[in-house]
Amino acid sequence: MVVRCWREDPCTVLHVVGDLDVAGAPRLRAELEQALAAADPLNVVVDLTEVPFCDSVGLGVLVATLNHVQHMNGRMILVLAPGMIRHLLTITNLDRHFETSGSLSEARAALSDAAA
Repeated sequence: MVVRCWREDPCTVLHVVGDLDVAGAPRLRAELEQALAAADPLNVVVDLTEVPFCDSVGLGVLVATLNHVQHMNGRMILVLAPGMIRHLLTITNLDRHFETSGSLSEARAALSDAAA
């Protein structure tokens, strides 16, 4: 798994490539913790468009991060392509809790509109 992280006002973006599974989840967790510690405001976009697979461990990282961000009055948007991750959120009813977007630009626009 490869995780790239950068600041792109009004948010911190993490672009993930590879499987979000028991092997890759610790890497994403570490990158998210570092990004959240530096984020101001706490607006995070996690681009999962190049993640073909996510298991329960990966899903747990996303849920824990969402809970942390919401507790800190922040916002987290997942960028999803059609496919496995979107389907996983739907069948677990987590699509009701996660804010999602079809593209990075759409997610950034949603955060910019909220900041205005």
